[in-house]
This record gives sequence, structure tokens and C-alpha cells, in this order.
Amino acid sequence: MAGLKPNYYQDRVALNVLANSVENAEACYKAAEGHVVLGVLTKNYPTDEAAIADMKPYQQAIDNAVSVDLGAGDPNQSSMVTRVAAAIQPQHVNQVFTGVGASRTALGQGDTVINGLVSPTGHVGTVNIATGPLSSQQAAAEVPVATAIALLKDMGGTSIKYFPMKGLAHEAEFRAVAEACADNDFDLEPTGGISLDNFEEILQIAVAAGVRRIIPHVYSSIIDKATGDTRPEDVAKLYEIVKKVLANA
Repeated sequence: MAGLKPNYYQDRVALNVLANSVENAEACYKAAEGHVVLGVLTKNYPTDEAAIADMKPYQQAIDNAVSVDLGAGDPNQSSMVTRVAAAIQPQHVNQVFTGVGASRTALGQGDTVINGLVSPTGHVGTVNIATGPLSSQQAAAEVPVATAIALLKDMGGTSIKYFPMKGLAHEAEFRAVAEACADNDFDLEPTGGISLDNFEEILQIAVAAGVRRIIPHVYSSIIDKATGDTRPEDVAKLYEIVKKVLANA
């Protein structure tokens, strides 16, 4: 079941949203016409075994369009993500920068998308790669974006997870990251503070830069606070925006 389906990206773009249940995952998958991965947070499970058992029905229901997630970028979930991903072989894995190599090795194949989390620094053209369990407790490790991409490639990563973006608060930095991803043939996953209000502009920046594949993460802004479900109708709206942006590119 590992690997990417031919229609995983709709001409370069797939959504990443959270799933609160198998039923919610199915509804969101349908709303995006299959161009989405559904995030399941390892942080929500007390053990590997519980996470693995719970994620397998998701795999069956949505053609393995499962994203094994940390949970708010929590570096302490890095090892659990690696172990769970190795067991279920999902289509997508969220990792901190220092966990990418371990996850790729544990997966034993090159099809699954693995992102590596890097953070804004306040300086255009650089990112912070100290996002691991220990490194995140130290001073930022600020490197040029192209260097971060090369390191991720060395470790078997396929995309930069740029987090926390805080919407467009780091717009100039995000533009530089998008350009570096395009220049170095690398995927980009903008994450943090993305909503229906700013999604189109964020996606347009990445598409205009020439990024080959983009996976925007849209989480809390489209979750129903009463039920905890991601709203399928909002996923459908996001997917319509994807089609609009790509049609005008």
C-alpha cells in the first residue's frame, strides 16, 4: 500500500488536513476528490500499538492517503512517528528535521513522502533546522534554505515543512523558501495559520515560484470546535481554490 497514487497531486498540489475519525477522513477525502492526505496525530495515542491499530482502518477507507503526524510539530513525537510509519507504510510522514533519516531508513522504500520541519528565522533566505527533541532546546541553527534542502535530500527527505508560518506573517521569508525549493527541485509544505482567507495567496506564492509539488497544511481553521471534525465543506472550498490557482498559473 505504500507510495503515491497517480492522482495524489492535482497538477502539483495536494491538501493536508486532519481527520478526527475514519468517517471524517472519508468525507474529506471525497471532498478533495482524492487530492489530499489525512493527518492522524501520534500524540493522541498512548502507545505505538494503539496508533497502528487505529490507523489501519483509515488506510483501508481512503486508499492509504494517511499522513502520520507529530502533533503541533512536537519534536518529542519524532521517534514514535518513525516506528508507526514503518509499521503502516503510509503515503505521507511528518517529521522534525533531525528525524528524517531515521524515518526513511525505517520505511525501507523511497515512495512515501517525508517532510522535514524547518522554522522561520526572521531573516530572508535562511531557516532554522534545530527542530529535533534536543536541538529545539538549544539556540537556533540558522542555515541557508538551499543548504537545508541539500541536507534533507541527503537524509532521504522529499519536502520542506515550513512551520510555524503564522499565515502570511513571514511572507518575505516564505517567498525565499519557495524560490529555493523551485531552484533545487524540492517539494514544499507550508504550515501554520493557513485559513480559507489566506490559502489562495499562500498557494499562489508557491505556484508562481515554480515549486514542483506543494502540500499546504490547513488544520485548526477548518475544524468544527463542537465536534472536532474537519469540515468537509471547507475542504471542498480549498480544493476549488487549488483548481482555480492552477488553472490561472
